[in-house]
Amino acid sequence: MRAQAEDVWQTVREERLRLADDLSGLREEQWAVPSLCPGWDVHDVLAHLVDTARTGRLAFVRDMVAARGDFDRANRTGVARERRTDPQDTVAALRQVADLRRTPPAPLATRLVEAVVHGEDVRRPLGLAGAYPARAVVLALENQLRTRVSLGGGRERVAGVRLVDRGSGRTWGAGEDLEADAVDLLLVVSGRPVPADRLAGAAASRFAAAPVAGERDDQ
Repeated sequence: MRAQAEDVWQTVREERLRLADDLSGLREEQWAVPSLCPGWDVHDVLAHLVDTARTGRLAFVRDMVAARGDFDRANRTGVARERRTDPQDTVAALRQVADLRRTPPAPLATRLVEAVVHGEDVRRPLGLAGAYPARAVVLALENQLRTRVSLGGGRERVAGVRLVDRGSGRTWGAGEDLEADAVDLLLVVSGRPVPADRLAGAAASRFAAAPVAGERDDQ
């Protein structure tokens, strides 16, 4: 278990630094591009990643108490707290927190969900290509499949669907097939829009490019 935790945190560190590198050359107008995360632009997502990197268990509880149990309100407060006037200062902040190993009271795999899903939240609208360790994507996907939508996962979202990773042939669930690359399956389960040409199978039409309204902003 300790080795697995070490692997997770190493991956999280690498993904934070990789994202900082990818965003360091953005033009001013690109920071306002809407992300795949409903209601947030690219700069908002970056600020959220800085905030969650700094947030441990006690800070999470404190923020939730201040937000009266409202996850969305707590996340908006965190974004405002870490969003700098100059986006490049927010990029620098992400580099500064890359080594932190703090987590809210949640499974460690949620740190991989943060790294991969939010990485795609900003990269795809900007036309940037992301590449993530296959094991990290699978661990994030399996976490989302175990977790209810109300807690930031996507278990109910794909009820009655058999997910098929077209790269490995691995499957999860039972029902109509939804075939895609593992990272696209992760995005679908997490409530993100995925282009139709990335999905195949009998269930594909149910999920292709269908943003979900009213989602929590923390995953």
